[in-house]
Amino acid sequence: MTEGGFDPASLVQSWPKPSKPRPIVTFGAGSIVGDAHFPAYRKAGFPIAGLYDPDQAKATTLADKWGVTAFRSVGEAAALQDAIFDLATPPGRHAEILKDLPDGAVALIQKPMGNYLGEATEILEICRAKNLKAAVNFQLRFAPMMLALKDAIAKGWLGEIVDFDAWLALATPWELWEFLLKAPRVEIAMHSIHYLDLIRQLLGDPKGVHAKTLGHPNHKVAQTRTSAILDYGDTVRCALSINHDHKFGRRHQACEFRICGTEGAAYLKLGLNLDYPRGEPDILEIHPKGGTDWIAVPLAGEWFPDAFVGRMANVQRFASGEDDELVSSVEDAWSTMALVEAAYRSSAAPATLIAERP
Repeated sequence: MTEGGFDPASLVQSWPKPSKPRPIVTFGAGSIVGDAHFPAYRKAGFPIAGLYDPDQAKATTLADKWGVTAFRSVGEAAALQDAIFDLATPPGRHAEILKDLPDGAVALIQKPMGNYLGEATEILEICRAKNLKAAVNFQLRFAPMMLALKDAIAKGWLGEIVDFDAWLALATPWELWEFLLKAPRVEIAMHSIHYLDLIRQLLGDPKGVHAKTLGHPNHKVAQTRTSAILDYGDTVRCALSINHDHKFGRRHQACEFRICGTEGAAYLKLGLNLDYPRGEPDILEIHPKGGTDWIAVPLAGEWFPDAFVGRMANVQRFASGEDDELVSSVEDAWSTMALVEAAYRSSAAPATLIAERP
């Protein structure tokens, strides 16, 4: 126990495991599956039945590495009884896979929930029509540091949240995701969407957003830099400054959040994004209500792969009735997509003009 009664070891950092996990069938054989999904599921003891990818050679290579089945078609993969269907597919492919799942199936859909809000709405309607128990893989909510932060806020150690700053200055290897190199929407839709979703969980839905997202003259990726302000009225200030083109060595790179309340504050370093996918250790420090200094919270794991463990654990437990809430359900995730859409609309709109000198 520390000054003021704050005990960092008491903060919740993991999601309860399901008592009888169902087998997982994954659609997609991209880097995210080998780097995060499968390592997380194997670490947690979740059974991996197999995977399907239209690139059979790619699917077989990954399946052999993990000792699982490489299904030969979507239909074969979707036929497995009582499975959790894990869609690690590009956003434009989610809808067609969901249509092929059995009615009433349980699915975890990789973010984003479609390329545009219209696609997100189509996915939502498919899930409603087929009665799918579906969530979107906004796994940052389940990272040990974020679970601990949420618990600290819920216990009152920060007071009322009044400031949220996200600051990124780093070099992201976009070439790891080939489909992104020609995508029309990249930075907000594929990366900062994690932060927008987390902010929604912590602060609720904003009234609106001011944003500008753009590319860089040194490459052709559609957008890799974003500035955004979320409007929460006259009490809460929320700002994001994102630069994925800070390619000048590690010394002055950063990937961090600063969250201030009326009585305490939190600092987080998201180590994964620094030297992705190897990353650096995550950091959470809290200046608690009644305290006089910053206190490091010993973390029980990292964003990758531990957040994927918690994300799948909630899906599994909801399917079995052990959890009452499906976190980031398609109903809730649609609102994150609406915020993303609003940010792109803001970016495309003219800025407020400055008056000319008379």
